[in-house]
Amino acid sequence: MREGATDARRRIPRTDLVLTDPRLAAAVATFGRARVKAVVVGAQHRARRGEIRPEEVPDAAVAALPGNRPRPVVNATGVLLHTNLGRAALSTSAVEAVVAAAGYTAVELDLATGQRAQRGREALAALAAAVPAAAAVHVVNNGAASLVLAATVLAAGRDIVVSRGELVEIGDGFRLPDLLESTGARLREVGTTNRTTLADYSWAVGAATGFILKVHPSNFVVRGFTTAVPVRELATLGVPVVADIGSGLLAPDPLLPDEPDAASMLRAGAALVTASGDKLLGGPQAGLLLGDADLVERLRQHPLARALRVDKLTLAALEATLRDQDTPTWQALRAGPGQLHDRAERLRQAIGEAGHKTEVVGSLAVVGGGGAPGVELESWALALPALYAEALRQGDPPVLGRVERDRLLLDLRGVPPEQDDTLRRAVLRVLQRCAPDGPTRNR
Repeated sequence: MREGATDARRRIPRTDLVLTDPRLAAAVATFGRARVKAVVVGAQHRARRGEIRPEEVPDAAVAALPGNRPRPVVNATGVLLHTNLGRAALSTSAVEAVVAAAGYTAVELDLATGQRAQRGREALAALAAAVPAAAAVHVVNNGAASLVLAATVLAAGRDIVVSRGELVEIGDGFRLPDLLESTGARLREVGTTNRTTLADYSWAVGAATGFILKVHPSNFVVRGFTTAVPVRELATLGVPVVADIGSGLLAPDPLLPDEPDAASMLRAGAALVTASGDKLLGGPQAGLLLGDADLVERLRQHPLARALRVDKLTLAALEATLRDQDTPTWQALRAGPGQLHDRAERLRQAIGEAGHKTEVVGSLAVVGGGGAPGVELESWALALPALYAEALRQGDPPVLGRVERDRLLLDLRGVPPEQDDTLRRAVLRVLQRCAPDGPTRNR
């Protein structure tokens, strides 16, 4: 063992001293001394293994306490809407709205009359204003819930006509056919994986049809010999068309020309559009339903709608997102490659001044979260040896990048500029602690 490593171990604070930290002393009253002491010992073991510095032991122990608040993560993966990292990061205004709504709030009360009012009416009004083509809107707790509610109300015991090429599976083994059939609906699959025509749908539509389902395959792209039927043609078949656009784009965006949006689907004749709130919209997890007024009212009044309703915090964040759409997602999508390159260079120089060598390399980021499949966004990344990936992931705060060709890429497109200093300090801590032979001097 090197002398420096031995010295570092000697600096690990004693258990009794760590327990005097006010945060840990307060935790004893909640969890008991034995449980808090155990997390302190665990943090000391991490310091002995070189995973954290000795002075980081109290913070690491606090972070390991049971029921501690979620740990913020620096998303340098290059996947902007990373499902495993909670998808969209909320805007400052949305965060402030959530904090304001954490106490008592008039979520279902008219303060002028003192009488009960429509739940979340401000959020619903903001959604309606964002999509004027929708005659009515409703919100449930996620995108899958919006489809469950539509299928239950419109097609329980009836047929849902859907293309075989749109029966998708998304993350964690979630399959759309399983979801729809769980409502008691029957699936009438038409066409083939790569080609479905209007005649295929017309042949399947009949007296038992609840609706035609048009699904945007949001996490894959089929190219080559393909045919798909647009909503405007499906709307001529005399039954409701439900368009699941998935990613939550409310209006056309020139940056994502192939991504379906709610306004266009409604103008094309869709009776109902379903989408997610925590993807391209950049808001909280929610399921959005927009469309025909009578149909939306039927959905709202169904008993299942009560089980799927959103809480006051979601409503507050959704309203703020809709009224101020300059979200972190919007900013990340539109960040200029030149700006990203300059930020990466500044980080490289700062880390180099501390005696460590890194590189700035070109990168390609993606939208992720079931949005804009096939779209690649030019980006820039800080490149480190892949061996640092685990240490950064387990750091405080955790930093997640992606490993390509034995290099760890820290892509800056998903990292807000205000997190650059946090990223710099996290990288320096890991390089200082884990470099095999100490700092690697820039040459």
